[in-house]
Amino acid sequence: MKILVIGGTGHIGKFMVPKLIDLDADVIVAGSGRTPIPQKPKWSKVKYLVCNIKNINGLEKLLWESPDVVIDMTGGIWNIYKTLKSISKHFIACGSLWMYGEPKVVPTPEQTQNECVFNHYKKRYSEISNLIDISEKDGIAFTAIMPPNICGPGKIPIDGLGGRSIEMHRNHKKGLEVILPKAADVLIGPCDAEDIADCFVRAVMNSDKCAGQIFNVGAAYAITATELISVYANIYNVEIPIRRITWDEYTTNVSPDIGYWWHFKAHMCPDISKAKKLLDYRPQYTPEQTLARAVEWMSENYEL
Repeated sequence: MKILVIGGTGHIGKFMVPKLIDLDADVIVAGSGRTPIPQKPKWSKVKYLVCNIKNINGLEKLLWESPDVVIDMTGGIWNIYKTLKSISKHFIACGSLWMYGEPKVVPTPEQTQNECVFNHYKKRYSEISNLIDISEKDGIAFTAIMPPNICGPGKIPIDGLGGRSIEMHRNHKKGLEVILPKAADVLIGPCDAEDIADCFVRAVMNSDKCAGQIFNVGAAYAITATELISVYANIYNVEIPIRRITWDEYTTNVSPDIGYWWHFKAHMCPDISKAKKLLDYRPQYTPEQTLARAVEWMSENYEL
């Protein structure tokens, strides 16, 4: 089996590609060239192609590789499908739980909840929905996988402001106060990139069960925003006080970026029962464990 992973050197891809190599697959990774291939033994078996994945003409060189399966981690699945549909048998796109809009139901199933407030996610969700219908008519398997907050080694984890700031983590380590909005204690779902990668690999291995399907991926449970801060206090072995202020104060004076404060507005707790049933997906790491793994990686790569 020949598998093309577009954006395969990213956070999830660095876990996924070695797992695909373990399947004895021929793996091709395509990307912009900004992130180099890891210097590890399994990656020596990977063919790396530099191409402009944002330009449909730049994608045409991928036709020569004739991949059986195409995995897109970049959000460019529409042009990728159009370019490779005459050759490839299974397309797998990476989406986001946020594409469903603010949840009405928790755990949240693979269904639209409200209008998505992020334009780029809204556009990509529309493309995924359309490709499910188009691919069925074309007789091609198409799958989308929706992660929640991606965590684990390889990336700075979510902080108490909803971002990924090394400076905020330094503050957490010092035990400095965290300000949160006055509201119901929202659920946050950190999921380890290794678990997310495992779900993609399982989709590759079960294309017959995946055609036309959207799968949520996540940890076994989510934690509250208050518990998130408590977990960091435990990891850093400090007490981190929390002060609550009104939403207006919070979004005006503390965290005006919706990409940050949405973490404390909308529950992020995916229903993973479909992936468990059809793909036998079983997350290996709890939210607490993946946060600890991320902090350990961060401590080794940054000055905390």
